[in-house]
Amino acid sequence: MQEILQRQQQAFRSDMNPSREVRLDRLARLERLLDEEAEREFADLIAQDFGNRSRVETVLAETIFTRTAIRQARRHLKAWMKPRRMPTALIYLPGRSRVLRQPLGVVGIISPWNYPLQLALAPLVGALAAGNRAMLKPSELTPRVAAALQRRIAEVFTEDEVAVVTGDAEVGRAFSALPFDHLVFTGSTAVGRLVAQAAAKNLTPVTLELGGKSPAIVDASADIGRVADSLAFGKLLNAGQTCIAPDYVLVPRARRDALVEALRAAVARMYPTIQRNPDYTSIVSERHYRRLRDLVDDARAQGAQAIELAPPGEPVDPAARQLAPTLLLDVHDGMRVMQEEIFGPLLPIVACDTPQAAIDHVNARERPLALYWFGEDRAAREQVLSGTISGGVTINDTLLHITQEALPFGGVGPSGQGHYHGEFGFRQFSKEKPVFVQSRLSGVRLLYPPYSGFTQKMLKLLARIS
Repeated sequence: MQEILQRQQQAFRSDMNPSREVRLDRLARLERLLDEEAEREFADLIAQDFGNRSRVETVLAETIFTRTAIRQARRHLKAWMKPRRMPTALIYLPGRSRVLRQPLGVVGIISPWNYPLQLALAPLVGALAAGNRAMLKPSELTPRVAAALQRRIAEVFTEDEVAVVTGDAEVGRAFSALPFDHLVFTGSTAVGRLVAQAAAKNLTPVTLELGGKSPAIVDASADIGRVADSLAFGKLLNAGQTCIAPDYVLVPRARRDALVEALRAAVARMYPTIQRNPDYTSIVSERHYRRLRDLVDDARAQGAQAIELAPPGEPVDPAARQLAPTLLLDVHDGMRVMQEEIFGPLLPIVACDTPQAAIDHVNARERPLALYWFGEDRAAREQVLSGTISGGVTINDTLLHITQEALPFGGVGPSGQGHYHGEFGFRQFSKEKPVFVQSRLSGVRLLYPPYSGFTQKMLKLLARIS
């Protein structure tokens, strides 16, 4: 890894500000990596690594998502690269100020297993558009995808442009300790802390895309049927193994039972069966499957009501790891399911007496990566938007703020730091260098020493006009 990094650093020094044509070529090659043949291969390999995942989910959430990001970058690259003229303070005119956006150098990207293609390549789009070189470390939990990504990247990029490093968690730890010019990590908050500590030893700036417990708030003005459809889709895409999936729901107490029944109906429409259903994704590993079962058992033992949304009498095949969608009622903060990020098809429903109680519940906990609000009452909506802090928000749906390339994606506090997507990714992986150009007509020389009475008069004038 050290040798690859050194080669990329040396290559970067030979061309520290790649032309627009070079960057467009790299983005075009990245897009070729997602052609129809590759799309089919990656969909098959992701399904094998998970045990089962719908091809539709992979195409929707992985390849189409990434192609959209690439095309957005190619379309707007000229404008993003253009130096920005900035205002100059009156007293320094006729000098001129501007900002130059320059690539940082070599960007390291550590991607997770839940969306192994999208979360490796989406940050890469921003890094390449900004003119950087990049090294990728995919998750060891999706080894087939990691191997295919390494092979296909090598087919379209030289190693000193983009390289993929595979290996276990020990390799990941060594990777995070490399002296990159920027490091991107997507994963759990606990591992994110370790990555940030490793990067700090090199003073490497980091973008951390973590997770946490993203709430969905249902207002009294909401259409419960529409809410249930959106929650079922957002929670069960990839079987809930999504960093911005709704983690729990806050609903007016009087509407809780209606929401339960609406969710039951929505899940039955979308997934008439669970076991061996090709549309319903498996939990990625036996360890994660057991962890989710333990969350349900712990909640039940402490008094929660668990409602499994699977056809009555459907036989369960633990080897398939297709965990039935499960609603959890009467939960409290002492349960693990209300303390840990769930990352699976379990949905606690918390009854609230007032809209402010829902806001207070969110604010009493760590700031989430996403927040969802459902309703038609504009005043209530604005109360939630202004009264809570989260990485991003979708109103009257779930997940979709992440699909908007014109919006930044990122967390806040324990759910992450830094942003990417679109121009925000370009800027994240650039140094925005301030440049002041002095004029030959500058009056600043009048303030050079030796100081005199005239200098004092100039200072009084500057104080009045500054």
